Amino acid sequence: MTYEIKYHPAVKEDLNKLDNTSKLRIKRAIEARLAVEPIKWGEPLKGSLKGFQKLRIGDYRVVYKNVGKKILILGIRHRKDIYEIIRTREK
Repeated sequence: MTYEIKYHPAVKEDLNKLDNTSKLRIKRAIEARLAVEPIKWGEPLKGSLKGFQKLRIGDYRVVYKNVGKKILILGIRHRKDIYEIIRTREK
């Protein structure tokens, strides 16, 4: 089963801040892991971000929410920045 990947509008800004090598690596991980088995590859977040999951790709994190057969990606950033911005994008 393949999941449909949707991106929050602000993810474009996140990707523009990355170098080409990182963009390609993240794109491949999303296509190979999240589009196929998001529950297996993702790790549930805790606390105020309960209900979201993260995919670890080196020092970067892809934070997403599984909504039926769709994956909504809310952010792609360095691990030190991602969790602060997700709270503003979840609405």
